[in-house]
Amino acid sequence: MGSGPLSGITVVEMSAIGPGPFAGMMLADLGAEVTRVDRLTGGGLGSGHLLSGRADVVSRGRRSIAVDLKSAQGVELVLRLVDSADVLIEGFRPGVMERLGLGPQACLSRNPRLVFGRMTGWGQDGPLAGAAGHDINYIAVSGALGAIGRAGQRPVPPLNLVGDYGGGGMLLAYGVVAALLSATRTGAGQVVDAAMVDGAALLMAQFYGMSAVGRWTGERGTNLLDTGAPFYDVYPSGDGGYLAVGPLEPAFFAILLDRLGILDIDAASQYDPASWPALRHRLTTEFAARTRADAEALFADVDGCVFPVLSLSEAPRHPHNVARGTFVTREDVVQPAPAPRFSATPTELTLPPPAAGEHTGAILAGLGLSGDEVARLHDAGVVASAGSPS
Repeated sequence: MGSGPLSGITVVEMSAIGPGPFAGMMLADLGAEVTRVDRLTGGGLGSGHLLSGRADVVSRGRRSIAVDLKSAQGVELVLRLVDSADVLIEGFRPGVMERLGLGPQACLSRNPRLVFGRMTGWGQDGPLAGAAGHDINYIAVSGALGAIGRAGQRPVPPLNLVGDYGGGGMLLAYGVVAALLSATRTGAGQVVDAAMVDGAALLMAQFYGMSAVGRWTGERGTNLLDTGAPFYDVYPSGDGGYLAVGPLEPAFFAILLDRLGILDIDAASQYDPASWPALRHRLTTEFAARTRADAEALFADVDGCVFPVLSLSEAPRHPHNVARGTFVTREDVVQPAPAPRFSATPTELTLPPPAAGEHTGAILAGLGLSGDEVARLHDAGVVASAGSPS
């Protein structure tokens, strides 16, 4: 399908929510041929029960087959997909795939080169392995959530970016590609156990290191990168906008002071916490006296590390994002373009988000089933009607 670096790689994705679809999107964006196995009844889960249709951006780039996984014939159809696949990814609780007859042992016995990617919140083992949870729970136990927020206030969930996507789906996609490289060398597939609690903890590596040497306190909102330092924070402008300020390096901090006309604060005192309250007051005052556009223009040609905080509607129109093609529009839906970028194997968007079972007929034909065989499977309630949603 795609022309990216994973062109020629085939992936079977068991329909799930959150991080699993995000991993599937990443693999599809990079050129893999992804087939999503949806439930026959109830429709596809999409990216999390939140979206459907073409707005379900995280579901882009794959085909869909709707199968009754409670039937032996349905399970056999999935195993036939696995026979020729490079990767299978699933996001069920531990043991569910095994109970369906689609666990690692069943799949790898048929295809020893298969990379079997498993995405869970707590992992395949441990006392919480079978517990319910969502992004906010996994990042809480990893230590990430407790570190995010302002001093004296409750922790702030950073959307579902740290658990579901950065520490989940992206970790699974990374693990899958690493296992594919290993399979290329050894000829043997393996199981990838990607857990959001592990991934969220991994994203906190720097902060655990800083904590170990006393450079990160347990008091939220008092440290260098958690709004404790006034030169790494968000300030309101006079017209209701916001500005992201982050000149961590002394040279950039000196530019910040110079452009704002703050001449009575010594740039050399930047990292002295005793100076932070006065500096915060001055920065608050200076930015409040300007519109967001005025502040943006003031720092447009210098390295003061001051940029506007853009909304979801504004970001795609920013000149830098326009020049880079960071966002694309497909069927009137503005969405992030595939990333990263490759010089020899450029990526591109292919299929739009599918309806559950949309490609059932074509997928079954690809397995060698005749039209009559497909019709019999549909009549028996094993698959969706050929070429139409379930």
